[in-house]
Amino acid sequence: MAMPVSKDGQPILLLMIFAVVCMISAIGLVYVKHESRNLFIELERLTTERDELNIEWGQLQIEQSTWATHARIERVALEELGLVHPKSTEIYLIERQ
Repeated sequence: MAMPVSKDGQPILLLMIFAVVCMISAIGLVYVKHESRNLFIELERLTTERDELNIEWGQLQIEQSTWATHARIERVALEELGLVHPKSTEIYLIERQ
């Protein structure tokens, strides 16, 4: 049984296989390019989110250091808790041996 041959002498079946392989390759290329773009968009979104979180983290660290200053803690102890400084006669020094 002979393979069908076109006018120029090339087998039609081989030509069809090459055409199908070319189409599959082209579709695969389009799919990979599309996925690549989607992943790049996701990367940019996550990078922006990371930058925003880093900014917020810096602001929270500044806020924490502000709330933890000795002057503020002393003011809260005096004004809100009603604590007072002890007199020098009320302070005892305990030495370790």
